[in-house]
Amino acid sequence: MPAPQKTARRYLLVTSAVLSSLALASAPAVAAPSPSPSTSPSTSPSATPPANMSTVGGARLGQPGTQVNLASGVPVLPKDLSARSWIVADAESGEVLAAHNSHWRLAPASTLKMLFADTVLPRFPATTEHKVIPSDLADVGSGSSLVGIKEGETYTVHDLWLGVFLRSGNDAVHVLSKMNGGMDKTVEEMNEHAEELQALDTHAVSPDGYDAAGQVSSAYDLTLIARSGLQKKDFREYCSTVTAKFPGETKKNKKGKSVRGSFEIQNTNRLLSGDSGISVYQGIAGVKNGNTTNAGATFTGVAERDGTVLLVTVMNPEKDEHNEVYKETAKLFDWGFKAAGKVQPVGELVPPKSAQASAQPGANDSGEAGGSGDGVASGKPAASASVARGSGGMGIALAITGGVLVLLAAGAFLVNRRWPLPDLVRRRR
Repeated sequence: MPAPQKTARRYLLVTSAVLSSLALASAPAVAAPSPSPSTSPSTSPSATPPANMSTVGGARLGQPGTQVNLASGVPVLPKDLSARSWIVADAESGEVLAAHNSHWRLAPASTLKMLFADTVLPRFPATTEHKVIPSDLADVGSGSSLVGIKEGETYTVHDLWLGVFLRSGNDAVHVLSKMNGGMDKTVEEMNEHAEELQALDTHAVSPDGYDAAGQVSSAYDLTLIARSGLQKKDFREYCSTVTAKFPGETKKNKKGKSVRGSFEIQNTNRLLSGDSGISVYQGIAGVKNGNTTNAGATFTGVAERDGTVLLVTVMNPEKDEHNEVYKETAKLFDWGFKAAGKVQPVGELVPPKSAQASAQPGANDSGEAGGSGDGVASGKPAASASVARGSGGMGIALAITGGVLVLLAAGAFLVNRRWPLPDLVRRRR
């Protein structure tokens, strides 16, 4: 497709998404009932999704079962999917290409760390150093995944985030949470951020995703959260890193001198690093996996192919096979790349509340268009920049006609999601 046509199509997609968002804003968003605090974290979820799921993003997304618009030329979905819930979405336009029980509130496991990162990452420069004290690690859950943080040792924030993303280290999450003012404060901020993102199925109890009563999210919400996080340069860097050196413990060498070595850590995202029976997925660029007794296996991935960027979330496959969550994710990616541009969407990934607010009549142009990551600007300047990037008169005409400038200002959250994912991918080819 020629560049001017691609640019025009992008503006049309954004405008359509913003108009849909405005329509949704005028109707009440239905969220599922709050989880019961008395629910045991070891209790398995029901075998069937509830009848009254959220309709955020579109009415069809609240219906149980598989939602897809199959038509001539649209590939058939994989037939051997066993996940309780999944979703395939275009990361740039926000279109949901297909979904299955996408608003079913389930235990998220360590995919919840995406919300933790999207909330806390902007708080500390990567070079900030912290010496770990016993209280930092006192309440790490038994059986947690750990990166190997030691009391009395000093780590940079960059080290800690590598521990979070690569090894899914709950110890690293707890240290960062204590730096952020404590576990309770961090969880409160995570829930506030989830509400801002309109991830209304999500309720955090522990910042690391460790099984806890009432801690839930959904495939839809995890996809929203990943989409927000991926706007941040640091988030993209950490979630796409395959291997890294992590600081070890300070010890005395044979000469009696204190020496601190390092050890290699590898990303536990098997579509990124590969594993037995799993090849590295072409175009993969993150984001986060999880696995606990209550949640089963969960995963949100982002991948790029031929200029299309897709987000796929898969929760709790019922097949008890090694790496099944990655196998089903790969099949959905394959389907999504074939279906993109052919299939009629069944819903959308909604923008944050702040982006919707800026689209309302009389909204202040200086209000943030959503999120705090790089590439997200206030409404009016973001629209101007977006128009300037358009090549040829068609992009400019679309921005002027019918007051689309205002819509693009509100939709900067979507326009500016032209992430440099291909650059991340090329490093691994």
